[in-house]
Amino acid sequence: MPKSHRSSDRPGAVPLFRRLVYRLVRRVPRGKVVTYGQVAAILGQPRGARAVGTALGALRGPLLHLVPWQRVINAAGRCSHRDGSWADVQRRLLEAEGVRFDRHGRVNLRRARWAGPRREWVTRLRYEV
Repeated sequence: MPKSHRSSDRPGAVPLFRRLVYRLVRRVPRGKVVTYGQVAAILGQPRGARAVGTALGALRGPLLHLVPWQRVINAAGRCSHRDGSWADVQRRLLEAEGVRFDRHGRVNLRRARWAGPRREWVTRLRYEV
């Protein structure tokens, strides 16, 4: 594809990795969570947990309401926003979906972790975009 046709070259276009993150996170069902590292690994970037966090932190406008960003937590099972108020918002949103936290503010990942999409979906995702 010529360089001029790549969507990431257009002003205001959402970069490919971010689009993949958003598509994947939209598949996480209510009441389930995934970790930043899990999202990165599913997308073929096993060391890309921070990039997933950056992508979710960049959500603005209508995407903020379309992508259930609150369902992505850290590997310790905690809400990990540097801004404490967003961590509180995330926890309230998750609790409203039925996700339970222990007295230390952790989610039991054995119970609440989403197993991930079917392998066929992941393969198709990588080639669709």
